[in-house]
Amino acid sequence: MSANSGKILAVFMAVLLAAYATLTFLKGGFFIGKHEGDTLHLLQMLFRMQGGDWPHFDFVTPIGILAFAPIVVFLKVGFGAGQAILAGQYLVALALFPFIWWVARSRFSGGWTYLFAATILIFCVALVHGEAVDAVSVSMHYNRWAWAAAFLAITVAMIPSSGTRSASISDGVVVSTMMVVMALIKVTYFAAFFFPVLIGLLARGAGRTVLWAVISGVVAAGLATLAVGTPIFWLAYLQDLLNVAGSEVRPQPGRDFGYVVSAPAYIGGSLIILVSVVLMRQADRKPEGLMLLLLAPAFFYVTYQNFGNDPQWLWLLGLLLFARLPDAGLRNGFGWELRQSVTLCAIAALALATPSFMNLTASPLRHLATDVEKYEPLMPGSGPHEDLQTFAPRAFQLDFRAAMDGEGTAFAQYAEYTDRDKLEVTFQGEDMAYCTLELGLVGWFETVANDIASWDGGEGAALFTADLLSSYWLYAELAPLKRGAPWYYGDLSGIENADYLLVPKCPLSAPTRKAILDDISAQSWADRVTEVRRTELYTLYALPGEKAEPVERKADTEDETS
Repeated sequence: MSANSGKILAVFMAVLLAAYATLTFLKGGFFIGKHEGDTLHLLQMLFRMQGGDWPHFDFVTPIGILAFAPIVVFLKVGFGAGQAILAGQYLVALALFPFIWWVARSRFSGGWTYLFAATILIFCVALVHGEAVDAVSVSMHYNRWAWAAAFLAITVAMIPSSGTRSASISDGVVVSTMMVVMALIKVTYFAAFFFPVLIGLLARGAGRTVLWAVISGVVAAGLATLAVGTPIFWLAYLQDLLNVAGSEVRPQPGRDFGYVVSAPAYIGGSLIILVSVVLMRQADRKPEGLMLLLLAPAFFYVTYQNFGNDPQWLWLLGLLLFARLPDAGLRNGFGWELRQSVTLCAIAALALATPSFMNLTASPLRHLATDVEKYEPLMPGSGPHEDLQTFAPRAFQLDFRAAMDGEGTAFAQYAEYTDRDKLEVTFQGEDMAYCTLELGLVGWFETVANDIASWDGGEGAALFTADLLSSYWLYAELAPLKRGAPWYYGDLSGIENADYLLVPKCPLSAPTRKAILDDISAQSWADRVTEVRRTELYTLYALPGEKAEPVERKADTEDETS
């Protein structure tokens, strides 16, 4: 690409980013339509970091620090949570801007150059995680950012540069920086793509690029360690990752691996990449075929590890295939024209990826068009943070799911056929019936948090919650739990620092409540857990060595008594 074309590309990227920023910030706030729980999980970590806490040291999370740091920058200068999240996305896009420009300029030609650059920018600033459901959401923003970094590293590894020999330095810097970015956002991406990228570079003879990648990677990792202040950070990060990997509650957030590869919704994409491997090898594009072969399980694994199991790699596959079409006239043993065959694979990959990609692309425009009449702050009374709002019926419509076949009911005769072994639990001699909160997270957290904080002995208390989320301290004068996990991943993280154990009557996740209470019951100190407060919504227990007050019970309703 000529110098003038490079300038045109930079202008195109800047204009596109400015247009998206205008669409995004004109609304004056951030209005989400789903995933309130995930957003509250994110806010816990953002506010803790704003207050000086560090992930992996002060709270447990398998997500890396770069998933939060760009947003925290804006919280610390006074932005509300909604605007800080939006601004953080554009900070990421600006940080990746020169890398995007270089890869697009040196690997693609014609319109594909601009489409690739637009793709990465869109992954940075979109307002939904993907799939085909168009409701705006900040959930899993870090997956989009990590895909953006992965797309850049993979493209450099698979497609030779059109630049000069000195381009190996720039390529090495791009690869190493993107690998470090992936490791510090979500290590799943780093683990999945490290070897395909390395072997892809070596297979096409890019040894100098590998050398520069190693050198710049060491420098980047060193700078990251200096920024954190201690190499122990990496050990703490590893410990959190091992904690999640060993979890029986949430080892992966969606379908199992076999389903993600071979189920009806995924088999088309799986076949396309495998056929592409064969066709590339037949066209004597052996390095590309080898890399696609290595990328296939990596793509499957990352998709399996991401909530929603959205195969967003299909869009990149289409772009890569168009960039490396075989020479015209080549045919395989079946007589197929290989250039045409690879073109068909690329079109099929892009077609399968279009619903998800168009959802990402249009999300800022849909956000601007949102009718906010029925939206309310996610954290009512939080001042500047009220600029983060959610659809009011989802926030305050309290819907519960409960068993109707218990003893003494009209359906008791069917109880023998139930399958709730992983839902029902006995704790402190009390049988807890199956019940979950389906909708109304904001109303639940606000009500319970204020009830505890206004109780004598509750103000400023740190809670360990027998549930998936522990966002109560966002809504009242309660304290975040030192070394706690904002999202339960399978360990009693921070319970030694808690004042009380909170057991909701209707948790967000009944399996999580059971796992936690069973784990506590198995501890040597479990017989010293003391009930101190009971209401129609929750029971509060003092933990060993902590303050305990006489049991206080709010009058149960007639229905609950029966």
